Amino acid sequence: MAAAGAAATHLEVARGKRAALFFAAVAIVLGLPLWWKTTETYRASLPYSQISGLNALQLRLMVPVTVVFTRESVPLDDQEKLPFTVVHEREIPLKYKMKIKCRFQKAYRRALDHEEEALSSGSVQEAMLDEPQEQAEGSLTVYVISEHSSLLPQDMMSYIGPKRTAVVRGIMHREAFNIIGRRIVQVAQAMSLTEDVLAAALADHLPEDKWSAEKRRPLKSSLGYEITFSLLNPDPKSHDVYWDIEGAVRRYVQPFLNALGAAGNFSVDSQILYYAMLGVNPRFDSASSSYYLDMHSLPHVINPVESRLGSSAASLYPVLNFLLYVPELAHSPLYIQDKDGAPVATNAFHSPRWGGIMVYNVDSKTYNASVLPVRVEVDMVRVMEVFLAQLRLLFGIAQPQLPPKCLLSGPTSEGLMTWELDRLLWARSVENLATATTTLTSLAQLLGKISNIVIKDDVASEVYKAVAAVQKSAEELASGHLASAFVASQEAVTSSELAFFDPSLLHLLYFPDDQKFAIYIPLFLPMAVPILLSLVKIFLETRKSWRKPEKTD
Repeated sequence: MAAAGAAATHLEVARGKRAALFFAAVAIVLGLPLWWKTTETYRASLPYSQISGLNALQLRLMVPVTVVFTRESVPLDDQEKLPFTVVHEREIPLKYKMKIKCRFQKAYRRALDHEEEALSSGSVQEAMLDEPQEQAEGSLTVYVISEHSSLLPQDMMSYIGPKRTAVVRGIMHREAFNIIGRRIVQVAQAMSLTEDVLAAALADHLPEDKWSAEKRRPLKSSLGYEITFSLLNPDPKSHDVYWDIEGAVRRYVQPFLNALGAAGNFSVDSQILYYAMLGVNPRFDSASSSYYLDMHSLPHVINPVESRLGSSAASLYPVLNFLLYVPELAHSPLYIQDKDGAPVATNAFHSPRWGGIMVYNVDSKTYNASVLPVRVEVDMVRVMEVFLAQLRLLFGIAQPQLPPKCLLSGPTSEGLMTWELDRLLWARSVENLATATTTLTSLAQLLGKISNIVIKDDVASEVYKAVAAVQKSAEELASGHLASAFVASQEAVTSSELAFFDPSLLHLLYFPDDQKFAIYIPLFLPMAVPILLSLVKIFLETRKSWRKPEKTD
């Protein structure tokens, strides 16, 4: 009986060991992988190596320049060398991680018969040829005329036209190509890429300096812009103001926006606000019986008025506000002073990336001849001249730094020269690439730091699109294809921001790892302790049985 009981006990112990080993095997082989798989954070793969490589990206901005030599513009021996190509490349010295090089590829050739005939006209304005149909955005054509040609005034060495064309005076010298080449590069830089243009485009990415405020005046790049013209009549009892804003927009603003259409989409609206005050008390000058707003009070003018505009509340795009303010009778006439205390000629000022305000005074003779309210007919030509000038400044379209003895063409009917649009597209392309690169780098750092954020497939797809668009834009810029480079840079910004601002990437949606373990330990510990103790007991008994001493006689 004792032997049978010992055998039964031994059998139960063996059965218990097998059960413990079975539960442990199930927990380790099936339980842990299943728990790990069902609780892991899904993270789609991202091109981290390519994103890190974007910081070391070198932009080569190529400007194709066709140089056309007329007869007697260079010595005959030099003309026999035509055609050939010369490349001039230099690095823009900006304190930015992305290195930028400007490359002017000059293709020299002789003038055709119709070009010779056109360039023999009386004045350079009459002689300027229409752009060739195959001339693309960002490319230039420079005509080299005779040293003694009357096409330019004798004291002028070059001329920049309204389109992608320019004229440079030649020279009869054995180093003619070198001297003329330097002049051509100076003219091409003024019409395309300068350090100031690129510094303004990268103003938000460059370190602070004394010029930072000036560089940050232009608007940031966007797919679209909304322009609002507002008439502010704070004293409708005294002034019955009429402005033909629809006709003015159609005649002056819309042609400018049509010419600027490649840089984005535009929408224009207008409104009239009554009893809208500037919120700043002007200073009275008894000597001139006038009221003045000094330069220091101008920043305080915008905030009280902006609350009445309401145009940017539901806007998806940046809003530009242009305000025409007719001062109340008690503060009329009202003038704006500059920092030296002198009246501003336009009686207007503009705020960077916001818009502009113009004060429109009513003629004092009107009050003597009429009863209140007086009829005020706004001179829209004078008003639109000011607003269009402010609009150019807000888009960063400033006068170029001309080389010495260079004549600049007058403004076109659209208010925008063709090469000015190209220069804006260059700047916007570089700005978009810098913005997209910064956004992608920040996103990669965020996802690398917080490991439990879910990365969905659509987010990863936008990241891949953004990286590919940045690389494509850089390649197109290096090839001199400005239009396609700008479109690709816009796609890069759009995709990178869609990925960065995806709602699923909000780290507050996810529990930290320590909170996860605080939840799982109370569930798994009661089950794990018996299994672990059984395994320890089995291990100790097995180890003891291996170490039993052998019997000796």
